[in-house]
Amino acid sequence: MSVKIDTATQNDIEDIDTLWREAFVGDEPRHRAAAVVPLKLAFQPDLFLVAREDGTLIGSVMAGYDGYRGHIYRVAVRVSHRRQGIGVLLMHAAEDRLRALGCIKINLQVRAENSAVADFYRNLGYEIETHTDMSKAIS
Repeated sequence: MSVKIDTATQNDIEDIDTLWREAFVGDEPRHRAAAVVPLKLAFQPDLFLVAREDGTLIGSVMAGYDGYRGHIYRVAVRVSHRRQGIGVLLMHAAEDRLRALGCIKINLQVRAENSAVADFYRNLGYEIETHTDMSKAIS
């Protein structure tokens, strides 16, 4: 397996949409690639990474940096390619890019019912912190 990590481009939207629909079943339309990818590519595009095997998109991760903390979002790997280290490659690449910007701490969110994903992050050194997340949709 020869996996290459690249920065996502506009040309990847359709493939990212396919990946995300597989990885994030039941997601709201506002989380779909057509809505998210152009916004991310307009802001910190170097922090939106994709994994490719022989030119085929098989994974993605979005990161953000606010000048103090980093954030990781939308880590996804095709079902057919899971448990092969691709998620780890994507996470390490995102962490490296955040570190290069001066980031000293990375936050991410995991849905409470998704214990398998929490275990994946724990194995990468992430810890559960006790906070209450709050959000507000403004559009």
